[in-house]
Amino acid sequence: MNKTSLLALGLVVAMPFAASAADGLSYNYVEGGYVNTDARGGDADGWGVKGSVAVHPNFHIFGDYSAQETDRGNADVDQWRLGVGYNYGIAPSTDLVARVAYQKFDPKHSLDFNGYSTEVGVRTAFNPMIEGYALAGYEDFSKKHGINPDGEFYGRVGATAKFNPNWGLTGEVKLAKAGDREWFVGPRFTW
Repeated sequence: MNKTSLLALGLVVAMPFAASAADGLSYNYVEGGYVNTDARGGDADGWGVKGSVAVHPNFHIFGDYSAQETDRGNADVDQWRLGVGYNYGIAPSTDLVARVAYQKFDPKHSLDFNGYSTEVGVRTAFNPMIEGYALAGYEDFSKKHGINPDGEFYGRVGATAKFNPNWGLTGEVKLAKAGDREWFVGPRFTW
């Protein structure tokens, strides 16, 4: 039995004893907005959508998509990922969050790359109107036509200011080890 199978078996066994999401946190939301990437290979900006749906008190499915245009040659770059997350209440308003995803990086006039990402961190409701999160992650893409992109570690921090139980404004910054920075800002609808 490999490590992945043992981890999955451990999660299944622990499910009946696990706490549900912390008070004030919902894993049912959709958000859309502006995306900007500052990278060593050039800058890009465009739009993105993100969402999450709770499928169990401790598990959620999430996904995001962004379409950006680079400042060099006006090339289009699409990125998306789809994954599953595990959330475990470690305090009345704080969850430990672990996520794994399949992802794709698709520059429209070049090679596209498939890969994966995994991240772990905390998400907390500071009060009924403000929540935030901090995640550490790793992403890697597969080798294609002799090109082997390096995997890299990253950090992701974000916050949501809630106007009411359903609507809020969210912002996020992703900082990669190589110095690349991606940020997102836009409205969030939570149910």
